[in-house]
Amino acid sequence: MILCEERELEPKPLRMVGMRSNADFAAMSQAINQEGPVWTARSEFPSRNHYTYAPRVDALAPIREAGLARAFEVDPLRDRRWNNFVERHPRSSVFHRAEWLRALKWAYDYEPTTISSCSPDSLLTNAIVFCRVRSPWTGNRLVSLPFSDHCEVLANSGGEAGFLLSHLQSLVDGRNWRYAEVRPLSSTPWAEKWLAADSSYFLHKVDLRPDEKELFAGLHNSCVRRKIRRAQHEALRVDQGTSGKLLPQLYRLLQMTRRRHGLPPQPLKWFRSLADSFGDRLKIRIASKGNIPIAGILTLSHRKTITYKYACSDARFQSLGGNALLLWNTICEAKAEGFEELDLGRSSISDAGLVAFKERWGAEKLVLTYLRYPAAPHKPAAAWTARAMMRMASMAPNVALTLAGNLLYRHMG
Repeated sequence: MILCEERELEPKPLRMVGMRSNADFAAMSQAINQEGPVWTARSEFPSRNHYTYAPRVDALAPIREAGLARAFEVDPLRDRRWNNFVERHPRSSVFHRAEWLRALKWAYDYEPTTISSCSPDSLLTNAIVFCRVRSPWTGNRLVSLPFSDHCEVLANSGGEAGFLLSHLQSLVDGRNWRYAEVRPLSSTPWAEKWLAADSSYFLHKVDLRPDEKELFAGLHNSCVRRKIRRAQHEALRVDQGTSGKLLPQLYRLLQMTRRRHGLPPQPLKWFRSLADSFGDRLKIRIASKGNIPIAGILTLSHRKTITYKYACSDARFQSLGGNALLLWNTICEAKAEGFEELDLGRSSISDAGLVAFKERWGAEKLVLTYLRYPAAPHKPAAAWTARAMMRMASMAPNVALTLAGNLLYRHMG
């Protein structure tokens, strides 16, 4: 890894380390000032956890506006400032937490890191977090963040955000990464200025601040309230906790659900990593009819938000309303514990059934637009190929599907 020396930036030729002649230096400086990233190569840096980069010259305007000139790379799994920063930042999410990043590293061997303008000995006030994803099949890339519904750039102004994104661009330009992807919660002019729009999804959130009666009245009558009452009438048993016997039960239900959707299940190692990393901030809820688990959900908590991350069920018992009961219990418990928001996660814009399910819970619908640098070349949709693969997956043995998930998901983040 080529590291960079800290220095102030000026739009003029700078002394490059390793240049062999004045002519070489002049040619390199001209090329850099026209289009490339400004780098000063170094073989080492005093702190293993902190590296610095010099941003692109074409990014100097927002950098000057923000009064910034240097960037530091910080290891969020080792730097004690990271979790404190994430806890206090109003736009942070569960996907910024060190627990989520640690699970990504344990399960998929991704390399989480952050870029900030804050020096190692100062309070952390801004950052962009991403993972280095290396794959011989899908290419090496920088993703903020893999398997995350959204991940804001934690900046306090457009100038700060532009400064951080310019460094992300420089990493792509200078280090043989195919592209960088950012998944902001909201689309803003500064983000679109730096990166190209890539793909869009819906995100649904439920405001938990109204009282319980008002929330229940806002649920769809026949599709939600009636199912909750049916589940209560059936006397479904609900067990909840962090792992133990609940995790294997959840995973068996997940395998059934992914098969119905024509998809391999995520690796069991991923769910174990989440449980081990999050501890009490993760909760598994299983609804059972007698001794048979029929539905399950997994939620994560951060600040005032509960995130509904995974849901699964046994289709033979769909009419009993197990998932509806689990989600309603989650809402009631979250309110009692002081949470103010339920994040129902992203949905494909084309998945009308999932979108309708979330809207029947009184959720607000937002549009997520993922951003990419450089822009992806347009490829015509091959819907028939996707349908054929889903059909093949739905007929494959459980063992084959599970092995496929273990093999493929690391390359998909």
